[in-house]
Amino acid sequence: MDNIQQLKQWIDGSDRIVFFGGAGVSTESGIPDFRSVDGLYHQKFKYPPETMLSHTFYKTHTAEFYDFYRQKLIVHGAKPNAAHLRLAKLEREGKCKAVVTQNIDGLHQAAGSKVVYELHGSTLRNYCTRCGKFYPVSFIEEAAGQGDGVPRCTECGGIVKPDVVLYEEGLDEATMENAIKAISVADTLIVGGTSLAVYPAAGLLRYFRGETLVVINKQPTPADGMANLILNVPIGQALDENTPVSL
Repeated sequence: MDNIQQLKQWIDGSDRIVFFGGAGVSTESGIPDFRSVDGLYHQKFKYPPETMLSHTFYKTHTAEFYDFYRQKLIVHGAKPNAAHLRLAKLEREGKCKAVVTQNIDGLHQAAGSKVVYELHGSTLRNYCTRCGKFYPVSFIEEAAGQGDGVPRCTECGGIVKPDVVLYEEGLDEATMENAIKAISVADTLIVGGTSLAVYPAAGLLRYFRGETLVVINKQPTPADGMANLILNVPIGQALDENTPVSL
């Protein structure tokens, strides 16, 4: 039995699947992976990306933070790919109980998934840091041509901050608790499109107590030694129901 066929069989036999995904899920929708050879961390900027996406930089170089954020983190025209669509279908069928993602692009929800735990937040949600008013991503973009480019609340004048977890910031506790709960009761955990290099997110795998761990990633990961099945192929190819069973 080949690997794709084995994966399909395990999916068919599972009713508590949880998917844990990272940047490799979104690259097939045209969104660059920060850590790939041509990704954000290999490009040349005035400051390292880790600095420009830190809470300290947001506080001390606010205008520069927003310029960089608008250029590099807000994505246009990306659509869900085969992996997003398959996971949404598995949820509708009652098989996939949750998607735990490190991505901030909202593509799982765009594909139709309802139970999505966004560990690092979302560019689609933005809130006034003073009064809490919600703003869409377009508000952040439109601020580019106004004054210093820092988006300010139309109600109280407070800075409107993306609901994205920056370096030096902690993950949302409720989101983490929900992700841990989902992983701990899963019978099958599919890890896809992630190098498992970013903590504390990568540490969530230790809560898995189920039978089947599947890793789908082009490069080796720290979880490979624990996996029942490893697929070094694009995530969309692995999860697409139309992929021929011969990989």
